[in-house]
Amino acid sequence: MADDDSSLIWVPGDGTESRTFTISARSMLWLRRGAWTLGVASVLFLTSWVWFGVRALRVSTLEARVTELEAEREQFEALARTLEAMETRYDQIRSLFGPGGDGVESEVWLPPPAGVRNRDSADDDDPTPSAWPLTERGFVTQPLLEGVDAGGHPGLDIAVPTDSYIRAAGAGTVAEAGEDPVYGRYIVLDHGNGYRTRYAHANLLLVAEGASVRRREIIALSGSTGRSTAPHLHFEVLLDGEAVDPLTLVRPPA
Repeated sequence: MADDDSSLIWVPGDGTESRTFTISARSMLWLRRGAWTLGVASVLFLTSWVWFGVRALRVSTLEARVTELEAEREQFEALARTLEAMETRYDQIRSLFGPGGDGVESEVWLPPPAGVRNRDSADDDDPTPSAWPLTERGFVTQPLLEGVDAGGHPGLDIAVPTDSYIRAAGAGTVAEAGEDPVYGRYIVLDHGNGYRTRYAHANLLLVAEGASVRRREIIALSGSTGRSTAPHLHFEVLLDGEAVDPLTLVRPPA
């Protein structure tokens, strides 16, 4: 046996004759090389598996973020389209009710785009809610009925076509501007001295909460939102929170 050879002695536990196995130096060298190669391959495999796992997790996270950004972009585009449509509608309204070619202003006042207000008449600042809340007569289909809790009706229902112009009955501040399951899109104006007016079932609101409005200013377009069966304006006058008959303050145009 060569000096570099290795021996492996196997001693059985049952007392039988032991056996000796001789492994040559060359075989031991190949065994060491094989074990080293297997170890390196195992380390490389585990490292690549971890790397691919991290990459897959990162790709999944990036895909989720891309989906989120696409949804946000669609929301921004929808908002931009809505704002563009509102600006177009506002420009159309101003062109209809702005100064005419003869230099005479319309009786319906609209705010200028820059917010500069021409105070041509003290009537524009009158807070008394006594102006008819539409630019047309319309048709009163339901008057105020007492006993709201018992199924009464706290204001006037005035039938008008969709997108008719709703205007402030008096100068005041927009106390509420929003949407309700019953009133649909609505506006509440605070006129001071305990008076408030409500304009409900609108198709489009043209003023925001906190804005100051003048008497007969266009504040919304009529519609049939909320609990409604046909296009109309629901108009209420409240005094210290109690509904009063609007016809005691306003009169339909002749």
